[in-house]
Amino acid sequence: MQNPFESGQIRNYVLLYASIIVIMVLFFIATTLFNEPKKVEKKEFNTEINATQKALKKAQEVNETTSQTKFKLLQEAY
Repeated sequence: MQNPFESGQIRNYVLLYASIIVIMVLFFIATTLFNEPKKVEKKEFNTEINATQKALKKAQEVNETTSQTKFKLLQEAY
């Protein structure tokens, strides 16, 4: 078996590793240079309650009050 330090294989592996790192750095630089940040508009939520939602809330309140009057609790537990 040959010694890898004498045959030059280690030098080839180091050059391969260095070339991969250089390519990765070049891709990183290319993506950061040509990528312009996009501006996002601020979104505002409508917090006003419209007429239909008011009507639904009123109907729910009416249903709750009628269900409370339908049922009566017993005075004692059996």
